[in-house]
Amino acid sequence: MNKIDLVKSLSGRTSLPEVTCRRVFDALLEAMGEELGNDGGIVIQGFGSFQPWHQNTRWGRNPRTGTACQIHSRISVKFKPGKFLLQRLNGK
Repeated sequence: MNKIDLVKSLSGRTSLPEVTCRRVFDALLEAMGEELGNDGGIVIQGFGSFQPWHQNTRWGRNPRTGTACQIHSRISVKFKPGKFLLQRLNGK
């Protein structure tokens, strides 16, 4: 499912126009991005939590040539699924 399919699904479930659902969805993603960008975590009860993860500079290897190269530090995001999401995925 991609973003367009998700917006259509939301529109069908809420009986709101797709344009409204797309605006709400975009605003949600923007707010989540801002919070994670400010080193804040996001917890959605029953769904899961998102936490920024700082990866340090490290040495890696180019798999094609075998030469060593430095991988620069960056910020990534870790997702930890919630209890109810895991139960739903596992059919309980």
